[in-house]
Amino acid sequence: MSDSQIADVVAKAKANSLIWDSTNIPVEYRQSKTKFNDDFKGLKKFVQTMEKMEATRINTWIISSHDELTYNENMKQMAYRLGECAKVMKDHGIRLGLEYLGMRTLMTQYRYPFIGSLKEGKELINEIGESNVGFVLDSFHWYCAGDTIDDLRTFKPEDVVVVDINDARSGFTRVEQQDGKRELPMATGVIKIKDFMQALIDIGYDGPIRTEPFNQVLNDMEDNQALKINMEAIRKTLAMVGY
Repeated sequence: MSDSQIADVVAKAKANSLIWDSTNIPVEYRQSKTKFNDDFKGLKKFVQTMEKMEATRINTWIISSHDELTYNENMKQMAYRLGECAKVMKDHGIRLGLEYLGMRTLMTQYRYPFIGSLKEGKELINEIGESNVGFVLDSFHWYCAGDTIDDLRTFKPEDVVVVDINDARSGFTRVEQQDGKRELPMATGVIKIKDFMQALIDIGYDGPIRTEPFNQVLNDMEDNQALKINMEAIRKTLAMVGY
């Protein structure tokens, strides 16, 4: 797009009271050094375009185990690679959100367990050491990890980049929950979403909230119908805490 086309998009978004949520990181940082370096070369242009579009958030998720790297080796590699990305993003006003995956089933998927809780996510962010790096908080992973309301209240609002709200399937214990199978918020009541939301209000979070309900019933629907049902779930959840 030309600069004038980008300006038109920005103006149209503002006229309709729309702002950007978050997009996935365009760098494959989990694989080989060569792949990382090749993708990293394109990051600056990507975030420059984001800046023109007035988009300010990038997100990614941290896989909870690895076949070859031990916890410490994985921590070192993640901190370095994501830190290099965060430095480029910071120059263009972009925040990087990291999502820990709380399912216990993922921590045993590969040989060496890695980050799977809020506290461990904090350790990675501290190791990265860049002020524009924070969390993608997902109620599903928060629940699966056994994290608490008090854990959420340790955050400052700037520590949270974006929030996902979901519910868990009934009939399964916390440790039996699986990635890719979940419900819309308030669908089952397994996750105490009111407490989760109230904690976000208490810390002053004011960023995007979205659903991420990897759910076959919704996937099989026509897009507009699925979007409507997702929006209804979000509004219902917000209304529960007075919004």
